[in-house]
Formats: sequence, structure tokens, C-alpha cells
Amino acid sequence: MNGPALQDRPPASASWRIALPHSAAAVPVARALVRTALAELEHGADCDTAELLTAELVANAVEHTSGDTPIELVVELLPTGCQVEVHDPDPAPPGHLTHPDTRDPDPWQEHGRGLLLIRALSSSCGHRPTETGKAVWFRLPVVPPQWHPA
Repeated sequence: MNGPALQDRPPASASWRIALPHSAAAVPVARALVRTALAELEHGADCDTAELLTAELVANAVEHTSGDTPIELVVELLPTGCQVEVHDPDPAPPGHLTHPDTRDPDPWQEHGRGLLLIRALSSSCGHRPTETGKAVWFRLPVVPPQWHPA
């Protein structure tokens, strides 16, 4: 039989949690962690998209929160894909994540497209309050293996 047997169970969930510095240095560390975590999935989510969206969440957390309290990255691998969360100390919800801005972004500005990318490229996204602030998250599905004719 080609492909997995119907009775095969999906792999167990796995998760990574890491505190990141409240600085721009957190972005490449977060990207590397996501890349490493997704390598654990046999047919994982799109790694490039996961890295891009993670970089956006981490950069937003660093830019839009004050103080030096570390931010936290949580990567959860599920049989159906992955979920990435970024926890920060600011309880205010991220602007325009779940309620899109009706205005088009200014093409001459360097900022203002991160949440648009997250909404457009993830299968779902959102935010929730935490005891110490909020968590902003996105999900990506598993990319099915490509079919190659014999």
C-alpha cells in the first residue's frame, strides 16, 4: 500500500517554550526556534511562512510593548499543523488583527503590513488575555506531501 495505513495514529503533539529578550535580537532567535521545531514534523507546515509570521509577531511585541520584561515564544506542533504564540506584558489587543483595517496600507510606509500578512497567510489567528498580558497567535496547517507519479 502506498502512503500511511489508515490505522496509523498521528504523531503526538510537541511544544517548545522560550523566553526571548525584549529587543530586536529576539527576532532571529525566534525564527531559528520555529525552523528547528518544524523540522520535527515529517510533513510539516510551511517553514518559510511560519518563520515570516513569527518574525512579525515577535517584532510587534518588541516594538509595541515597553519595558524590558522578556517576551515568550510558544511553538506547538500538532498532527494537523502548528500554532505559534508570542506572549508579551501588554494586555491591549493588537490593532487590526481580528478586525481588519478598512484602509489600504500606505505603499510608502515601512510599517503597517505585519498583521495583514498574518491574517492573509495563516489558517487562523487571534489573541487572548493571559495573567501577565496577552498572547497573540497564528496557526498553519500541515502541507501535504507532493504526489509523484511512478
